[in-house]
Amino acid sequence: MEHLHDRCPHVNKEEIKKSVFPSAEVLQMPEQIAGRRKKLEKGMILGNNHKHKVKIVFEEKEGIKKVETTIWAAMEKNISLKGGVFIPIHRIHDVVI
Repeated sequence: MEHLHDRCPHVNKEEIKKSVFPSAEVLQMPEQIAGRRKKLEKGMILGNNHKHKVKIVFEEKEGIKKVETTIWAAMEKNISLKGGVFIPIHRIHDVVI
């Protein structure tokens, strides 16, 4: 079974600083949004405690992309990655742990 993260381009986290993020939510269902929050929090714990990387599938103005990195913090509206890189949570499709 093919997943969204199988067919989208990989980017380096440094490239994300140049990204433009629209204001619209990418997920439709409340249970998808709640599931994303749980995955982000689990990814943050794994990253901080075990240096475990996750795949983050996100959508910027140019399209859907993925990055493999550790999540330093999952805040209310954004996640923080190493190097001062932020991704708005409402633009994240999936977190693959």
